[in-house]
Amino acid sequence: MNVPKSALLLRKPQAQDGAALHALIEACPPLDLNSVYCYLLQCSHFAATSVVAERAGELVGAITGYRPPAQGDTLFIWQVAVSDKARGEGLARRMLNHIVDGEACAGVAFMETTVTDDNRASWALFESFARQREAPLQRSLKFDRETHFLGAHDSEYLARIGPFQR
Repeated sequence: MNVPKSALLLRKPQAQDGAALHALIEACPPLDLNSVYCYLLQCSHFAATSVVAERAGELVGAITGYRPPAQGDTLFIWQVAVSDKARGEGLARRMLNHIVDGEACAGVAFMETTVTDDNRASWALFESFARQREAPLQRSLKFDRETHFLGAHDSEYLARIGPFQR
């Protein structure tokens, strides 16, 4: 049974969402899976700058983010996950807009995230967001495969979008 798109609820995550968020991330390779405890903290400490998408009581999308203490005008996006049950609906960009337009992001003019070079879906999302907000997207190496990951993980590139208007 297909639930209509209108039944999708975007809301702040709660600690009770931690285990479900862990399961969603696990079902969305190539995302790096963290511990359930990490997701509990994200759902509580960073709830104001994160969002979950729920349909028929099931988590079908989530974005976790925070405002780095030394960069008050910046929102850092940690992870973006969309279940295969909700792909193709523009949910990821809708969730980004939901966070950026929220009260907790007053004063935010930049968005940052890190993405591996081969993650085409993430690059497409952030390029689309930058176009929508009529903002430049700058790309630079943030964490090098050899220097930072000792060869165990692909290099992560910083995507910096902004300044943009809320």
